[in-house]
Amino acid sequence: MTMIELLVAMAIGVIVTLAVSQLLYTTENFKRSTTSTNDADQTGAYAVHALDRALRSAGSGIAQSAASSSQAGVLGCRLNAGSFLPRTTAYPAPFATNFLGGAAPTALRVAPVLIGAGQSDNQGLGVGGTLVPSDVLVVMGASGAAGGVTRANYGAGSSTSIVLESTVGFNQYDVLLISQSGTTDCLLEEVAAVPSSSALTLSNNATSYPYYTTGSTTTLSTLDSSTASFITPLGNAAPPTAASPASPNNIQFTLFGVGTNNTLYSYDLLQNQYYVQGQGANNTSQAIADQVVQMNAIYGVATTANPSVFNNWANPSDTTHHYDIASVMTTPATQQLIVAVRVAIVVRGEYVDANNNNAANGGSGSTVISAPTLTIFSGLVDGYGVSLAKTLTLSQQYRYRVFEFTVPLRDMILLAGGP
Repeated sequence: MTMIELLVAMAIGVIVTLAVSQLLYTTENFKRSTTSTNDADQTGAYAVHALDRALRSAGSGIAQSAASSSQAGVLGCRLNAGSFLPRTTAYPAPFATNFLGGAAPTALRVAPVLIGAGQSDNQGLGVGGTLVPSDVLVVMGASGAAGGVTRANYGAGSSTSIVLESTVGFNQYDVLLISQSGTTDCLLEEVAAVPSSSALTLSNNATSYPYYTTGSTTTLSTLDSSTASFITPLGNAAPPTAASPASPNNIQFTLFGVGTNNTLYSYDLLQNQYYVQGQGANNTSQAIADQVVQMNAIYGVATTANPSVFNNWANPSDTTHHYDIASVMTTPATQQLIVAVRVAIVVRGEYVDANNNNAANGGSGSTVISAPTLTIFSGLVDGYGVSLAKTLTLSQQYRYRVFEFTVPLRDMILLAGGP
């Protein structure tokens, strides 16, 4: 082989090598982009499923209490549960900094659904040039024993018992919410034994029965001495045993929010996983889905004239018309008009695309991987004609997926006389 032939062969070899390398680079980049996008789709779908399932059960076991003219005092009452509600310290991340005041949180009140506007710990995406944290969703629901029917107190009890007209359907470890119209506090108590009479024996042993209430401003003796008090069965908190290894786990008082690591978290307000099931560390949040960079929600509300039919959207940051979390918590009449929730979740792919070299990302090229902004709640206005749309600023080095969905609150619709 002559020198010229060798040089030609080497040149051809270099060209082929460069072509194959470019092909491999393009293929690998495409594979990573596709995988990242698919992961975002799957993450978003799972997050939607988790939130949809929780929201559809909002109010279950407690909404029935509002059916009476007295409303049984449940909706809007200050929640007392064991030694952990009301909170004396901040909730765990991602609810530690902003939710209900952070380090000294406002006492949580009973409500089927609450939206804490901008109260997650994450920085969120930019809205109008300002980073806005995600919202916090509070969902309360249960699957009460005895048909979930609220019972009136029937006679004078004691500090460890309450008297009903009938105790049929109640069992040991049933959790009861005891309230009285006009009283600020409601108490979570636990049945200590299978009832054999009209009196339910309640526990005063916080070790075996974690929902024994102590330290509240309203005592059990005060509530069970009045026939104006009501007992709302929430569910059963039986601990797992060898014969029955699964706890019912049918009381769901849960927070949902986004952390600083772009992860959607849930937090069990009643700490059932720790106190009842003995799993995991005390006072911790559970990761649901990663790469969630934003979560926002708005209320779907009815009118007093037709309380079972959705009429308007409402902004949870609207303090003027009292849809902020502090106002909704303390106003049962408003809670009963919330018949739906619309949620928007923005999920980001994990892959940082090297091809995005446009000027906005410090490059000199014009390649754009994602749009600079996206809009959620587009075209929606509240009952006062104010737009609810939010335009979010994106980092164009990532691919994004938006999941926006509406969940009807079936228990609240049924309560108002809907189909």
